[in-house]
Amino acid sequence: MTDTTTHNSSPDHTPDTFHARFILLSGHVQGVGFRPFVYRLAMEHGITGWIENRMGQVAIHAQGTRANLRRFELDILRQAPPHSTPVIHSIHDAENIATEGFEIRKSRPNRLRDTRTDIRLVPDLPVCGQCRIELKDQSDRRYRYPFTNCTQCGPRYTIITALPYDRINTSMHAFPMCADCTAEYQDISNRRFHAEPIACPVCGPVLEYHHRETRIVENDAAIRAVVNDLGEGRIIAVKGIGGYHLLCDARNDDAVKRLRMAKHRPHKPLAIMLPGNNRLGQWGIGIQDIHREILGNPVHPIVLATVYPDTCLSNEIAPGLQEIGVMLPYSPLHEIILEDFGFPVVATSANLSGEPVLTEAQDVETRLGTVADSFLHHNRGIQRPADDPVYRVIDTVARPLRLSRGNAPLERELPFSLPQPLLATGGHMKNTVALAWDRRIVLSPHIGDLDSARSRDVFTQVIADLQALYHVQATRIITDAHPGYASTRWAKQQGLPLLSVPHHHAHASAVAGEYSHETDWLVFTWDGVGLGADPDAGPGTDQALWGGEAFLGRPGAWRHAASMREFRLPGGEKAGREPWRSALAMLWENDLEWNPDSGHAPANIDMLRIAWENRLNCPRTSAVGRLFDGAASLLNLLQTSSFEGQGPMYLEAIAEKCTLEPPELPLHPDANKVLRADWSALLSLLRDPSIPAAHRAWLFHRSMADTLLQQACRLRDIHGDFAVGLGGGVFQNRLLSELSLDLLRANGFRAYLPEAIPVNDGGLCYGQMIEAGYRIQP
Repeated sequence: MTDTTTHNSSPDHTPDTFHARFILLSGHVQGVGFRPFVYRLAMEHGITGWIENRMGQVAIHAQGTRANLRRFELDILRQAPPHSTPVIHSIHDAENIATEGFEIRKSRPNRLRDTRTDIRLVPDLPVCGQCRIELKDQSDRRYRYPFTNCTQCGPRYTIITALPYDRINTSMHAFPMCADCTAEYQDISNRRFHAEPIACPVCGPVLEYHHRETRIVENDAAIRAVVNDLGEGRIIAVKGIGGYHLLCDARNDDAVKRLRMAKHRPHKPLAIMLPGNNRLGQWGIGIQDIHREILGNPVHPIVLATVYPDTCLSNEIAPGLQEIGVMLPYSPLHEIILEDFGFPVVATSANLSGEPVLTEAQDVETRLGTVADSFLHHNRGIQRPADDPVYRVIDTVARPLRLSRGNAPLERELPFSLPQPLLATGGHMKNTVALAWDRRIVLSPHIGDLDSARSRDVFTQVIADLQALYHVQATRIITDAHPGYASTRWAKQQGLPLLSVPHHHAHASAVAGEYSHETDWLVFTWDGVGLGADPDAGPGTDQALWGGEAFLGRPGAWRHAASMREFRLPGGEKAGREPWRSALAMLWENDLEWNPDSGHAPANIDMLRIAWENRLNCPRTSAVGRLFDGAASLLNLLQTSSFEGQGPMYLEAIAEKCTLEPPELPLHPDANKVLRADWSALLSLLRDPSIPAAHRAWLFHRSMADTLLQQACRLRDIHGDFAVGLGGGVFQNRLLSELSLDLLRANGFRAYLPEAIPVNDGGLCYGQMIEAGYRIQP
């Protein structure tokens, strides 16, 4: 809205006690009900003047007695709305103006010459308690209205087209307010006072249900049809805040199997949505206090929790695993559907594997027409996709595995000031991007794997949106060192200066950047594979694929200090989805042959051996992720993966603590003084059928954690004190991370695992920016 709103106040003043102050606030002060809050505060304190949105800031002209002004200024910070983070940018005395009330002025985006550093986007906010009450109140005009919101909840990032945050700059511009909504918008006593996405059944968005020839364009009838479909075992594509979900009854084996088959997703875990916070304990899921806390916080993410054998949920949701991803309804639409259905539903992203979630009705019906039986659309536009964020509790802390709806764009302060705006393009898998300028960095929501054209299109869109919304244009691009990554190829086409950061340097710098109070580091970067950073490797050189490294130093000045014994991967990148290739390589490196106890021998094993011996498409690797794959294969847990990390996840899932001692891996420095651990001692353990597989799995984890500790201790003896960080996707493994952290702390190390940034490749862009920032410091 652009109308100004003025109310009279009656400050007790005389000319000699009446003063004026100009207050400029930055931080999260737009999209969080901040102007209405200040308006009410001014009425309470007898302050006259005005408030207006500027480009990322809020400006206030306040007049009153000195005592009232002092209390007003303090209460702006002390009583700020829950989702706001006001910061005083400047404050000074001003000239009195002729005014008898306090006014919310029309936004003035160009009032300040350069305020780009103060623009902040608000993530989408879950339905608040008061709106939830209205949904269930039959006397309320928004009873069961699936798009209800107020100043403290509702869509933000996914509906914003431009800043400042006014209705005209959102998808809600397409819905003119009715008289009742206008009255609420202008009523200082109403919590929808200046709520930009305000809507109601008369003037707001509407649902449209589609099943074959049936179309229903009426909210309640459409929801009833969806609930009926769930009960009938159908799969429904439902449009939410940041995209579509595929829903089905989480208790129905047949429905879940059909969903898996239609989506070509045979094993990858599916998330479920539970009907209400007060019923979390009844579904056979181990919901602890920390899970309750994170499930109900302003992010409302997916949280991984233990699923018990007596659960009523389908075993097809997370086959082979003991954890399941759960979330609570975060939009009014989800709230109504789950309340009506009364049971958990599968709520998985409506997309093709690895792609960003779909947001348009036509795309969903065209691309997922063979997956979904019916569709629930609505006509509120989604400007950019936002998938559900994911957390896992590791070492008693809920840590993000994926940033997205509700916690991204994620803004953090840099430990340095940049001389020019930079863009970091992340990696190829689990891609996110980052924009940074001055002392600020903004991480995008999860984009996905960049294998498909749609993923690359969204990647490009998100980069353009971030620069447009924040009014910051990057002058240099930071990329991964791998020339084959789609993110790297895109960067090379932009005509801007590039700075290449090795994959594992970025992982190390991500940890060091999050805990910037530490200055000397040893960071272990364990993952699947990433291109090595061999300073002596020239063009055409067979560079190793790293993934078991440790680096000494600090961002911008890392020294390769430790690693694993290398082995050659037959088939190269194919090993990521075929764990038997890693197992074969580990055996062949030690003159051992395939053990029948590990399952059927792979086809064409003799030809593969010839290629391996002649080093044909068999790159060297030190990747711990491939060692985990090999272990899963040798325990015959699986030989072919249908999703990334399946083997390591199965290995962790079956691990059971035992009293046996794990094998000790010898440590030897190589020619470059890199301290390498020889994993060959693990083979006899992994191939010993006299030890239960669950115990072998636990001993493998414990041996890897012991090795990490011994490398840290040996390097401390040589180099002195440092903090130890854990970075890279392998440390999503809770058992390994907790064993490692416990051992490190017990031996006097200050040990860190990221809490704000994903430890996997979703945090790569952040690490790239930290590494680049230190490199280019004057």
